[in-house]
Amino acid sequence: MEFFLKQALHFSGEAPFFDQMKVSRIQIVYRGLTNRCSNCGGRTLFVPNSFFKVNKECAACGFTIERANDEGFFIGSMSLNYGMTIMLYLIPVLLLAYYKVIGVSVAIALAGMGSIGFPMLFYRSSRSWWLMNYYLLFPHHLPANGGKGREGEDDNV
Repeated sequence: MEFFLKQALHFSGEAPFFDQMKVSRIQIVYRGLTNRCSNCGGRTLFVPNSFFKVNKECAACGFTIERANDEGFFIGSMSLNYGMTIMLYLIPVLLLAYYKVIGVSVAIALAGMGSIGFPMLFYRSSRSWWLMNYYLLFPHHLPANGGKGREGEDDNV
């Protein structure tokens, strides 16, 4: 897939930048799925011994992970978490109740507990996956690829 993308970018005049990227899109996906820093791959996305606290910066490379006044990344990861809770937990419980595999009262109890428990367990992954999605679309924003993180508003051009 990446070969075809390089060929397409070569014909559009974008290939020199694509060849200069030190962090590839495949690395970004791997780092996102394993809760690692998007820039260096260090296990520094979250504060050690804390389940919900995100580091402000990567201890290994200094990459700004969480910026002040950046609600978009919190809201985006929260939306992702909400959608995954519905798709991976609540719909299967409702289908089990609909086909009478479990009782309605059991389904209500499972849905109530799961609607609180599943998002808590999926929190780290949703934060990491949302960062992954951003840098998958804009890999040139990573400092390792010559960018400034998410600081510049006109980096998208």
